[in-house]
Parts: sequence; C-alpha cells; structure tokens
Amino acid sequence: MSGAASPALELAWREHWGRLVALLLAQYRRPDLAEDAVAEAFAAASRRWPDDGVPAQPAAWLLTAARNRLVDRLRAEAVHQRKEPLMLVDARDRELSAAVDPGGHIPDERLRLVFTCCHPALAPEARVALTLRFVVGLDVPDISALLLVQEATMAARLTRAKKRLATAGIPFVTPSAERLDERLDVVATVIYLIFTAGYQPGPRDRGLRVDLGDEAIRLARLLDHLLPGRPVVRALLALMLLQHSRRDARADADGTLVLLPDQDRTLWHRDDIAEGVALLDGLAPGTDQAGEYRLQALIAAEHATAPTAADTRWSEVADLYGHLEALTGSPVVRLARAVAVSEAVGPVAGLALLEGLDADLPHHHRLPAVRAELLLRAGRHHEAAVAFGQALDLVRSDAERRHLEARLASLGLLAP
Repeated sequence: MSGAASPALELAWREHWGRLVALLLAQYRRPDLAEDAVAEAFAAASRRWPDDGVPAQPAAWLLTAARNRLVDRLRAEAVHQRKEPLMLVDARDRELSAAVDPGGHIPDERLRLVFTCCHPALAPEARVALTLRFVVGLDVPDISALLLVQEATMAARLTRAKKRLATAGIPFVTPSAERLDERLDVVATVIYLIFTAGYQPGPRDRGLRVDLGDEAIRLARLLDHLLPGRPVVRALLALMLLQHSRRDARADADGTLVLLPDQDRTLWHRDDIAEGVALLDGLAPGTDQAGEYRLQALIAAEHATAPTAADTRWSEVADLYGHLEALTGSPVVRLARAVAVSEAVGPVAGLALLEGLDADLPHHHRLPAVRAELLLRAGRHHEAAVAFGQALDLVRSDAERRHLEARLASLGLLAP
C-alpha cells in the first residue's frame, strides 16, 4: 500500500473498525464471521485504494465490502447445509435483525457492542479479550501484552470465545436496559483496558495512541450519562482524566517515551486534572471495583498535582499503593508499590517488596527492570546489569527495549 491510501486506511481503521463490526453483528448475529468480514474488507481496500483512489466515503465503502463478504459466507453455508435457497439468506437475516431489539436504549454503536460482548455466558477473560478485538481492533500481540498472557494462549482464547458464541446458541444481543448493571463491572474493565492500550508500548514500535485514550473517556462519559451516579463509572472517569492529562508530555518529538519524572509539566492539561480531582472529591472509599479505581485515581492525583517531580508526596503514594494491594492482591500493584516505597524510604526497602514476585510475574519484563533500577540505586551495579539483561530477554516493546539497552549500556559493564 502506498500514497494517500495508507494514511487514509490507517485513519479508517482507527475510526471505523469497531463501528463496522458492531453494524454487522447487529444485523447478522454472527461474531464468528463479522470480524473476518471487516478484516477482509480492509485487506481489499489496501489493494484497491492505491490504484482506484480513496473513496469519498471510506466507511461506506468498507461496510459494503464487508457485508458482501459476510453474505457470501452465509450463502455458502446455506448451500453446504442445503437448508434454504440462496435468495432467502439475506432476507432471513434482515428479518432476524428486525425481530431482535437492536439496543436502541444505548445510543452509541461502540458502547452497545461493548455491552454485547461482555456476555455472562463467557468467561471474564474471554469477554475482555473479545471486546478489545471487536471494539477497537487490537490484534493478538497487543491484547496478549496488555493482559500479560502469551500470544498462543490469547489466540486460542479468542478462537474458543467466538466458537462458543457461534455454536452454543448464545444470543449475541444487547442486554435490556434493566440488566445493564449486571455487566457494568466488566464493561468498566474493558473501557479502562482500551485506555491503557493507548499508552502501553506494544510489541511493535507504533508509538502512543492518544486516540484510544480519547475514545475510552468518551465511552465512560456516555456510560455515566446512561447509568448516572454509578461510583465505578465516576471513579474510572476520574482515573482516566488524570492519566490522560499528561498525553502531550509522554513522548518527545521523535516519539521516544518520556518517563514521568522527566515530563514537561507545563504541557499537562490542567482542565482534565481539575475535573478528575472534582470527581474524586465526590467519591467515598469502597472495597469493590469502584474502590480500586478510586485508589488508582488518588495516586494519579498525587502525581498530577505535584508542582515538580521532587515535590511528589511519595509516602502518601506508597500508602495508597499499600491499600490498593490489600484490596486487589495484585502482584503488579506490589511492583508499583515497591517503586513508591523506594522513593519514600530507600531502595533496600523497595527490593524487599520484590521478593517472591518472580513466580507471580514470570513473563513480565518490568519486574527485572524495576529490580535493576533499585539495585543500581543501592550501589549493586553488577547485579543491576544482570537484571537489566533479564528484562531485555522478556521485553516485547521496541520502545522499552531501547530504553533498557540504554540503561544497561550506561553501566559500562555488559554490552547491550
């Protein structure tokens, strides 16, 4: 693909993937076919647009191409199974779509698709993975990196989820208005993972995707309007606003990631910080998912409101991480807590908190990376070099690999 078609197709992927999948799912109720049809439509566009030119309405072109491919598959199935004449297949599916509630009580196609994918008949991890794939088009490497799962495991999980929806008679429809709360926690989890996907360096050097942060916040605002006053939604929105406020300072002009202490705080969006803090002020402590998001938001607020990195109240951050670890039991939270404790107390105290985490995070490069930094601060340079090497063996992100190589090279002990 070359010329103007490439950026146009990239833009279409980012803006329309989820909407196109949602439209096909709403009409045909075939999750096993809808995603493949959209992917094939994009593949066709990559071949045709460079020669034919970008169409005036790219989304309409892609939808037509995807629908044609899906209908062709349905017709082939009908012929194979000899259940109905070819000319009745498309009419049958239009009748089915009209007979089922299309989810008009959720006035947004992507949010409707999120609720639909978070079906209680699927395992929680399958709901999350399926929604990330359908709604924003994340591929298997990105989803597996986001969820700390091996790629082969994630590919199998997605395949099983789609087959289960297709063969077990599970109705792939939007839940009724009175049952939306039943899926709210999983929906909130998915929205936050969409947000996180934008800022977590992926397996390929694709840079940050601020658009995913924008989309996640848009979905959370819609969710707050649809189900007003839910603490989990308000806490999630506060957390994302506070983290999103740093979007223009997270990378330099060359796309290199800029760590939090080194960011230009004049680039932070103060209106987002003010809104996030205001939302936090209206939230009470909790012991559920809302409480988890609230604690994360309070940590983000400590960073966002500190005038300089040196002014960060690390003792308060460490204490908040302690409460968060007690609530979640998450080894990733313990890892973050170790960093905060090392800042507040010293590297030896931080290293002590890392003990026992290798069994819980066997494939997580950030564990040896954090250990390396703390060992370096403790003056144990040779051990730090070994830990940096271990992190390099595990890291999947090109951007993070370059950072780790530079840190290892700076020691002058081992070649990167």
